[in-house]
Amino acid sequence: MNEQAPDAAPNAEQIEYWNGPVGLRWLAYNDWLDERTAAYGRAAFAAAAPQPGEAVLDIGCGAGATSFELARAVGAGGSVTGVDISAPLLGRARERAAAHGLNVEFREADASRPSFAPHSFDLLFSRFGVMFFDDPAAAFAELRKTLRPGGRLAFACWQEPQLNDWYELPLAAIADLVERTPVDTRQPGPFAFSDPDHIREVLADAGFAGVELKPFATPFYLGRGATREAMADDAMEQVFRVGPIARLLESQSEQINAKAREAIRAALFKLAGDDGLEVGGAIWVVTARKE
Repeated sequence: MNEQAPDAAPNAEQIEYWNGPVGLRWLAYNDWLDERTAAYGRAAFAAAAPQPGEAVLDIGCGAGATSFELARAVGAGGSVTGVDISAPLLGRARERAAAHGLNVEFREADASRPSFAPHSFDLLFSRFGVMFFDDPAAAFAELRKTLRPGGRLAFACWQEPQLNDWYELPLAAIADLVERTPVDTRQPGPFAFSDPDHIREVLADAGFAGVELKPFATPFYLGRGATREAMADDAMEQVFRVGPIARLLESQSEQINAKAREAIRAALFKLAGDDGLEVGGAIWVVTARKE
């Protein structure tokens, strides 16, 4: 297996972020996160339509859940390469690949500056892994070079924050306690591709053709459990460990944190139902091709 360390210069902030405490927190809650985002990944997977024998690059593969699904689709005659900048998540991916006997190669590298040979892949795929490029047009232009003629791009990215209650609800609950910084949808982050016009502009500048965006919305299960209290507790784990609230409150006093927890839990408890604690989640499923 050809593994390489990420370049320390480009995307340095993102590399440090995903290899530090955040990467370890995501690793601890990886199964939880995979379950909650699986439906969005399936929507992108259906649009990508990987075929037996194809070579696929999984961008921002994390701990490998999507890479394994792609590997099953392309079969023994195909190949899947998963790339990510997070060493902790890739470590889990490699462990899982060995346990399941799947032929997937994982590389620790910055996908925005790919080192793959031209015309290496039939399909570029990503579930929430392309929104963190420091220069998205340049990144996609480089990734396009790795596609064979007629190759395809398919990815899932979040729509605007207002359509994603998993993000908005906790912030709204503490609006009177903490001043929030407006989301800059043109900077690296979960909502960097929430603007459909921006997506089209970036991909056109990168040389892609046939760009299509389809909205997809389905409930995001923040919490599960036998009781409403258990559901709220489960949701609180995610909100304070891997959600935006964790970063917003880390510099606040213990008193503010305590009040914030109380306010958020009350808001979450109201949403607990028979099937779980669900909130709104909406993505764009984006496809394009290389002519």
